[in-house]
This record gives sequence, structure tokens and C-alpha cells, in this order.
Amino acid sequence: MKRIFIAMLTLVLAGGLLSACGTTGSSNNSSGEKLEKVELKVFISQPRFKEQYETYIDQFVAKQKEEKGRDIKVKLEMPNVNQADQLLKTRLASGDSPDIFSLHAVNDIPVYDKAGYLEDLSGEPFAEKLFETVKPAVTRDDRVLAVPLETVQWGYMYNKDIFKEHGLEIPQTITEMEAVIKKLKEKDVTPFILSYKDSYIPQLFIPLTVGGLENTSNKGFVESMNEGKGSFADLKDMFQILDLVHANGTDRSFEVGQDQGAADFANGKAAMWVQGPWMAESILATNPDFNFGVAPLPLNEDPNATLINLGSSTSLAVSKTSKVKDVAKEFINYILDDEDSSALYESLGFNPISDLHTFKPYPWLDESIKYVEEGKAYLELPIPSAVKSESEKLLQSYFAGDASKEDVIKGLDRAWEQYLKVNN
Repeated sequence: MKRIFIAMLTLVLAGGLLSACGTTGSSNNSSGEKLEKVELKVFISQPRFKEQYETYIDQFVAKQKEEKGRDIKVKLEMPNVNQADQLLKTRLASGDSPDIFSLHAVNDIPVYDKAGYLEDLSGEPFAEKLFETVKPAVTRDDRVLAVPLETVQWGYMYNKDIFKEHGLEIPQTITEMEAVIKKLKEKDVTPFILSYKDSYIPQLFIPLTVGGLENTSNKGFVESMNEGKGSFADLKDMFQILDLVHANGTDRSFEVGQDQGAADFANGKAAMWVQGPWMAESILATNPDFNFGVAPLPLNEDPNATLINLGSSTSLAVSKTSKVKDVAKEFINYILDDEDSSALYESLGFNPISDLHTFKPYPWLDESIKYVEEGKAYLELPIPSAVKSESEKLLQSYFAGDASKEDVIKGLDRAWEQYLKVNN
């Protein structure tokens, strides 16, 4: 059962691409045989995993040389998450077509598929290896369009040692969270890490608040927005947790990004961080013995709205216009290689998505799995990526005091309206 629930998680956006110059000639191997020369450009917006991806790409290149007689040159580019999404869209729109690109499974697959960018991968071997609960996140109209990488259970992270030291329980309502904050401050402990330099971080409040409220007090919100009838003004509880966190966090919030935030959290500078366990690798790189958990974020006085987000984010797709589809598909299938895939996902700190993955999940997953098993979770909602992108700027401005609640609501509504005009 645990395996099933781990597999339900729906990831990042993080974006990426792999474009090709095609076959460029031939070279000789040690036996004098000619090798097919191929160049692939790999673009993945997860620079913190550069070493892991480089290692796996080297394994792929060696395997292709031995088994397929190919001399593959891979150019790996890894921009940060703030740049990657727009860069990918610009390249696709300009005809600089990638061979493989990463995208957010829930938010991006419908958009990129409609634009004609995604190759149908349904017949590829990897598609039969996915857990049945993970496959829907990368499937559209019965076509498998990507291989999932990053699947997560998330809400916020908390320092277990600090909570234990001060006798704190995981809060289930806003009032309980306020009590936790009060007790922490009485003990001279800062409640929250604030890290707004990377704009995607304040944006995380959007899927968390919409998800919890959609499943309780605001059922049908996303459908209403997609029909052009709703408004973020309907989510009257949305700003409660935003304001509470912002008022009780670390200083210099706009000078701190994800990496510094991870280091500060690992060093005990605050008890909680509204971030996902995708930052685990960076946190543990600072403090390998750091003891943290994952808990659902309270939104109001209804404990039923305090839920874990199950998300499938970073996934890899193949471009429909790739000139080297055979090689691109070989790489996609290698992501779920029978022998090597488990080590890759373990090294990245990602969750198992297949029976091939035999590694033991990390301790913080055991905790969040319990919430899932108790029904205290929801599948991440398909909020348009354009809305999330707009929320990055709006919430940065809001936290900086340059935008009001009304400005945020109007901006989010306008972004959803514009999305509907372009995609309907």
C-alpha cells in the first residue's frame, strides 16, 4: 500500500529540453569500426542535481556506444528554475526544437500537447513499467506523453528536533499554528524560513491554498475558473496563512533563495519552511544529520482543509519534431532502465515510480505517507502554469508591501482569463 501511495504523488515545475543537431558523421572505435555520431543538447532546470544527471548521462553514452554503435555527444545545460520555463517556451516557439525537454506533468502536458510539441510515447517500454497510479499524470487522451521523474508529497517542512525539544504538536488549524508560533517566539526560536529571492517559492502558497480549499469550503473552484465564472476573491481564507507565515519569519527574505534557505533551515535558523522535500538533497548536504518532517499546512479553522499535496512535477518528454527521435526515445527509456534506474532515483532523492525502484524511501516520506493513507491528501490541481507564473510576481510584490490583496486577486483572475482566451 505504501508503494501505491508513494506512486500517487504528482512533481516541479521545473522545465527543460533536449534539442539535437542530428547525426553528424561517424568515428572509429578501438576495433576500427565506424560509429554513428550524434549530438544531443540536454536542458534541465535542476542545477542542484548536476552531478547526478552528468553521471547518468555518461552511463547512457557508454551504453549506447557499446550496444548501438553510437558516439553520442551530450551538451548539458541546467539553468535555474526562474529562467527555464520562459527559455523553453521561447525556443519551442522560435523553431529551435528540442529533442527532449522536462515539463510539469499536471500543468504543462495539456498545454504543450495542444501546441503540438509532444511525441506519443505510449508504445515505449518505460510506459509499461510505471505504477498504474502514476501513469495518469503523464497521460492525455490515452497517450503517454512523458516519463515522470519527480513525484512529491508536500506541504511544509519542520525541524523535528525543535518541535520535540519544545513539546510541540503538528498544528491542524490556524489557531493551533498561531499557538505553535507563539511558543517558538517565547523560546527565541524564529518560526519560519522566508526565502523570496527565487520567485517560485512564494508561488508555492497558490497550489497549497487552492488545493486545501478546493477540497473543502470551495469545491468546484477550478472548474468555475475554467468556465470563466469564478474569482480568487471566492477563496476568502487564502491570505490567512500567507500573512501568518510572512509576519513570523527570518529577516532579509528577498536576499535569500532556495539554496541559502536550505542551508539556513538545516542550520536551525527557523523551525519551519514552506517548501517541498525536493530540497532534501540541498538540506542534507549542509547537515547530513538534520532531522526534518513533512506536514500539511493549516489554512483556516477546518482541520479537513489541512492536507498534503500529492504532485507529479518534473517529467521528460520527446519533441514531436525531433530529428533524432530514435536516440531521444532511447534516452527516455533509459530513465527507467531495469538495472540503472533505481540508483538514479535514489541519488536524486525522488520517490519510487516503478517496481524497478527497490530503494528504501527517506524517513520524511514515511511520515507524509501516513497522511495519505488516512485520506488527508489531494492530487495536485491543474492550475494553469500562466497563473502560477503570474502569482510569482504578484506574491513577491505582496510580501514586499507593493501590492494589496485586491491587486493579487485581480492579477490572478486576469491571468486565468488570458489563459482561457489563448487555450479555448
